[in-house]
Amino acid sequence: MNEVLSQLDELLFSSVEGVVVESVQVTDTVVQVEARTTAERAACPECGYWSGRIHGSYLRFPRDLPTAGKLVVVSLRVRRFVCAEDFCPRRTFAGQVPGPTRRFGRRTERLRSTLVSVGLALAGRAGALMTDAFKVPVSRNTLLRLIASLPDPATAAPRVVGVDEYAQRKGRIYGTVLVDVETRRPIDLLPDREADTLAAWLAERPGIEIICRDRAPFFAEGATRGAPQALQVADRWHLWHNLGEAAEKCVYLHRSCLRPMPARPEEPQEKAEPTASPWPTGHRFAERTRAKHATIHALLAAGHSKRSVARQLGMTLNTILRFSRAATPEEMFTGQWQSRVTRLDDYKPYLDQRWQEGCTNAWKLWEEIRERGCPRGYASVRDYVSRTLRGKPQPVGPRPPSARAVTRWILTHPDALPEDDRVQLKAALANYPELTTLAEHVRSFAHMLTHLQGDRLPEWIEAASATTELPSLRHFAQHLLRDLDAVTAGLTLPWNSGVVEGHVNRIKMLKRQMSGRAGFELLRKRVLLA
Repeated sequence: MNEVLSQLDELLFSSVEGVVVESVQVTDTVVQVEARTTAERAACPECGYWSGRIHGSYLRFPRDLPTAGKLVVVSLRVRRFVCAEDFCPRRTFAGQVPGPTRRFGRRTERLRSTLVSVGLALAGRAGALMTDAFKVPVSRNTLLRLIASLPDPATAAPRVVGVDEYAQRKGRIYGTVLVDVETRRPIDLLPDREADTLAAWLAERPGIEIICRDRAPFFAEGATRGAPQALQVADRWHLWHNLGEAAEKCVYLHRSCLRPMPARPEEPQEKAEPTASPWPTGHRFAERTRAKHATIHALLAAGHSKRSVARQLGMTLNTILRFSRAATPEEMFTGQWQSRVTRLDDYKPYLDQRWQEGCTNAWKLWEEIRERGCPRGYASVRDYVSRTLRGKPQPVGPRPPSARAVTRWILTHPDALPEDDRVQLKAALANYPELTTLAEHVRSFAHMLTHLQGDRLPEWIEAASATTELPSLRHFAQHLLRDLDAVTAGLTLPWNSGVVEGHVNRIKMLKRQMSGRAGFELLRKRVLLA
């Protein structure tokens, strides 16, 4: 038995002085360990005076990590001392045992650190399920409280800082994440993305030399005011992404060249008589009129008089006369709602043209005519597409590539393009010289970006600004002049914000884990400590 007690003493309290294991009781579910403190003196927590006068003792029952699937409870008898200082308001105090427990703690430090690790990795609900697996069940709120009680980690003064935004609630609430680019560790989270907040944070850290950021105006203003001595570096990925958006707008503007124009006939053909009904098939009024026409003519052909047909069908005689005079039901297709003028009529030729070009998405067509000033809503375009355009034949030939596909081909290195894509890109560029110009500017910018030749940026901006037929590319080039120093540094220095983007994705994962309970303080603890 003495050997067991010594082994438990070494196992549970090996790094703690003044604790002795007295007995161990094992049941089916619990291991009860009785121990006591042997410290002769302790410091008063109020005045700091060391006292050796023992007043009494009391029992503490901290829980420890389970062993062999059984709960371990330590029955620790702690001495209480008398404070001999007259001015001290505390007369007695308990001698704390540094290491296994803390003040008012009901768990050992080993169990507490284990629960904190689980909470940082899995957050509330998933962490609570994990604690059930190793027989120390706690609620998800307990895990969140343990995380919130942790102190902030000590960080060294950063030299290169990455700044980016993250969404606490997408589209509504955004914050700022700051990362030490050299150590690749997050430094801090700010509750908003205002320039004043970032400037105040940077002003407290004068040792910052380089700031990696995107071209958002609030980050540029905050970095300029908070750290005027630091060199600002625009992120290359954001530059390439913005160039890709501008290139896609240019390709979409010249989308008509993606489909070859059909050859015109040599002799004008006579206009054929329309054989299809002008009334849309499946319309409830059209089907009802056709059914009435067929029924009336069937009864008249069977020998019934017009008055007899009117009595049988419950119609007036004038209605029967009008149906009997109509040879086909299409002759009855008249009324106020038939062929009336609508606000969509001015845009129907454009919709017909886009339909023949291969655009069959009603929502896309509505967005295009809305930009042209159409006051009607999406429902009118959807009805026109479903009732009129769906019945028209599609142009013969392969489907033309989309503007996004052509943009992807232009943005991809020519050596990395598959043979089929290379052939289609060559055909698209041959139909329109403006797209050839766009491809040349994009590849020139890509060469400057990959080889870090920022000194060529003014020359590229001047050349791109001269392309009047590519307004989106010209606007992108002129917009670079507003942040020319940061963009030039981004295309010259090796620093970038890639590690910051990785932490933004990590913040998204941590926020989803907490299922709506990721308040700013709790999210900040997990980002900095996990």
